Amino acid sequence: MGLLKGQIDIAPCTVEVVHVFEELSAHVRLDDGSVIHPGDSVTVSGAPVIAGYGESVTERRTATIRRAGPLRRAWTRLTGDLEFMELCEFSFSEDLKLEDAA
Repeated sequence: MGLLKGQIDIAPCTVEVVHVFEELSAHVRLDDGSVIHPGDSVTVSGAPVIAGYGESVTERRTATIRRAGPLRRAWTRLTGDLEFMELCEFSFSEDLKLEDAA
């Protein structure tokens, strides 16, 4: 195993796509209990799963898990917190009521 590349695992998975008024989501569950670690990547085989409006679709597929090597795993852990902070929105302004603003 090199510093950048790790092993490749094949795992059965379940793909769930929901497209209803209350929810729009897509989830992949690895059925054999495989755990994804920082830096790993998962590719699901097959054609895209399409759910029309009002539908919920569940399909069994095969997933390819590319394990990260030690260097990539360490890099992902070091930079992951910084990328997470980009998703956060901070506000230091006071709460104003509509009457106060006028």
